[in-house]
Amino acid sequence: MATEPLKGVYRRYLQCLNERRWDDLGEFVREDVSHNGKPVGLGGYRAMLEADTTAIPDLWFTADLLVTEGDVVACRLMFRCTPRLPFLGFRPTGKTIVFAEHVFYTFRAGKIAAVASVIDTQAVAAQSRP
Repeated sequence: MATEPLKGVYRRYLQCLNERRWDDLGEFVREDVSHNGKPVGLGGYRAMLEADTTAIPDLWFTADLLVTEGDVVACRLMFRCTPRLPFLGFRPTGKTIVFAEHVFYTFRAGKIAAVASVIDTQAVAAQSRP
């Protein structure tokens, strides 16, 4: 049986995030996952995502650019959302903000093993002024 192409797996992962199916994260993310070089484990990774979606209930993960090569996924995620709680150290203003996150995922045995992420905090800061 052929394995699903990585782009398909990644798109299903984003769908899992957008549907807030936290109990299904283990289908896509390894128990020993790291984030920006720090071992966080599946529980820590889930907690980070839950905290983000609590602060921003309308956070929707949209793949703007998506490239795969070997066991790596590179993606520019675009967000258009309205923070309700502090996010990345910025207080919410009640206004909708737009920003990008550039993420590289390394897969091992079909699941995300490492995530390297950079969020455009300058865009968030510029839009978080009252």
